[in-house]
Amino acid sequence: MLEKKAVAALLLPFLLLFFSACTPVSEADEPDLFRYEGASVGNNSAIVNTVIHLPGTEHFTGIKLETKQQPYGIILAYDWSESSLSHKETAVYNATYLFTLIDNVDWIQFDFDTGSDMKQYRLTREQLEEWYGVELAGINEEDGLKELLKSSFEKEKKLDELLLKSPNQQ
Repeated sequence: MLEKKAVAALLLPFLLLFFSACTPVSEADEPDLFRYEGASVGNNSAIVNTVIHLPGTEHFTGIKLETKQQPYGIILAYDWSESSLSHKETAVYNATYLFTLIDNVDWIQFDFDTGSDMKQYRLTREQLEEWYGVELAGINEEDGLKELLKSSFEKEKKLDELLLKSPNQQ
């Protein structure tokens, strides 16, 4: 009888840990991306940890940081052949987060390999701030950023106009 209690006492914590790991993540458990606010392009860890919590992360294949000379930039690569997400919305959404959180990034390039072709967008901080009409570095909380994104994405035509100005748009 004592052996069964000892086994149960050892097994119960393991089962609780196993089942708690299998439960869905709630919004309260979502990472606070604003902990990376103020990071620089040279901080690979902050950039990667931000990117992997943004839309399209399951298709993210690589990153290249352009830090040798100004203007500083980030190139993000995605295998978009299996994605049902809009590459346009993903580029603008993710660029908005990165420009808000990373102080010295001047441009971000998104390379989406769709399997049949390459969709490429290069957005600058200046271009995106002009489009939104706000300085992104001045946003210091996620709710404000989400509201800005929501109001801007409601107009598909506005999104297309921004991306048509993208120097590398293909």
